[in-house]
Amino acid sequence: MKGSVAVIGAGPGGLVAARWLLAQGFDPTIFEQGPMVGGQWTGLGAQSGIWPTMYTNTSRVLTAFSDLEHVTDRAFLPFTEIRTYLQRYAEMFDLITRTRFGTRVDLLSRDGDGWLVSHSGTTERFNRVVVASGRFQKPAIPDVPGLDTFDGPAGVISSYDYPGSAPFRGLRVLVAGCAISALEIAAELTQLGADRVVLTQRRQRYVLPKFAAGVPSDHRIFTRYGALANETLAPPEIDRQLKEIVVEAGGSPEQYGAPVPNPSLFAAGVTLNQQFLPLVAEGRITVRPWIESISGGVVAFSDGESEEFDGLVFGTGFDLDIPFLDEDIRTTLNIDAVHLDADRYTFHPELPNLAFMGMWDQSGGFFVPLELQARWLAYTWGGVIPPIDDAEQRQAIAAYRARRGLPQKSRMNLAAVTFARAAGVEPRPDNWPDLRRALLFGPLAPSCFRLEGPDALPDAPDRFAQEAAAFGAITSNEFTERETRYWSMVESLQ
Repeated sequence: MKGSVAVIGAGPGGLVAARWLLAQGFDPTIFEQGPMVGGQWTGLGAQSGIWPTMYTNTSRVLTAFSDLEHVTDRAFLPFTEIRTYLQRYAEMFDLITRTRFGTRVDLLSRDGDGWLVSHSGTTERFNRVVVASGRFQKPAIPDVPGLDTFDGPAGVISSYDYPGSAPFRGLRVLVAGCAISALEIAAELTQLGADRVVLTQRRQRYVLPKFAAGVPSDHRIFTRYGALANETLAPPEIDRQLKEIVVEAGGSPEQYGAPVPNPSLFAAGVTLNQQFLPLVAEGRITVRPWIESISGGVVAFSDGESEEFDGLVFGTGFDLDIPFLDEDIRTTLNIDAVHLDADRYTFHPELPNLAFMGMWDQSGGFFVPLELQARWLAYTWGGVIPPIDDAEQRQAIAAYRARRGLPQKSRMNLAAVTFARAAGVEPRPDNWPDLRRALLFGPLAPSCFRLEGPDALPDAPDRFAQEAAAFGAITSNEFTERETRYWSMVESLQ
């Protein structure tokens, strides 16, 4: 073995990191505070923000790792199937025997060229550590005047603590936020018995449906073409193209009776839900501007209107929280509720042999970029690819620091291509003429990153062709008129 590695967390990030570290000859030990693998996907009480009726908002094809396929052909899956999938994955690579369940890490600190992991009243030394404890565990509740006075019978909770619709039946509920969880909860409450549902938001986002013309929307919007366009075209053109795809798929919110969003999709933002806008159009969900103040059960909105509610649910995002890092690590990373200074969210040159998994925020599913990040990490430590240049790391971190204060949310395809390039596994479309269209405009399925580079698989071309054709997304190798037009813009500037 090449040395011991502590992996903190047995969710998707921790499991896939341990799998690839093991393949590189390392000896990983996984620390998991819960009784089973899966992280958020366990659905276990305070350790998970999953509610009983939750389904994935990312498609089956993009909610998987490259070594293991799902056993169903359904497009979107209940969380219980993702939990079972992660259990199967852990068993496939013998990760269960390497996991210490019920073990909460209390402190991570430096010890020379190694690391000390303190837990359960004891401290162990490891050569390397991977922090994969999760990015979405500490709800961010905004500062609203009078929030502490709210006395509705259902109280105030975050989406992380949402127990399902049953406690809210027959009640008047205010859902705050415009991200996916807020829209999903508002739609569920409306359809499962709440007396009245109002959604309050700071701004109107564009809403992409989960399905458009029978194809999961994440197959269309999170493409390698989109990543190349992001590097090549001017921001206004990227904005225009993304808005064209989103509005073509689901219309614009004002068509359903919701507020008019900013003409720029980048300024407005985009979120995802299948039922929300139709429910607004039916008058079953009311959309209001942001909260001005709260007094008892009465909420005043910024438009001067007020209304009484029985319960408040905040779906307003999450703060970055890694409580077990010691002060030395926290200072080096310049960590706060949003930011963590690291080269591509993973390494810091002043913290050798320490890496982070999944500590960024993005639109789209995490499984594909997490696996690519894990491969980059394992290939770097295992010597498969050259070591990272110290100066380049510092330059990347300086560039990240310069963007502090700007929106930090990435997109799944941008993260995936970034990690694929770092790991040396980005497929080149010209090498695969029969798959060229799929590699540019098809889904970034995990199989496409097993076509080339380390750990390429002989069956990857057939698997990727099947996954790209799933749901009728890519059924031929002929570009559409719009694809031809878009690609000609990028090609002319490369």
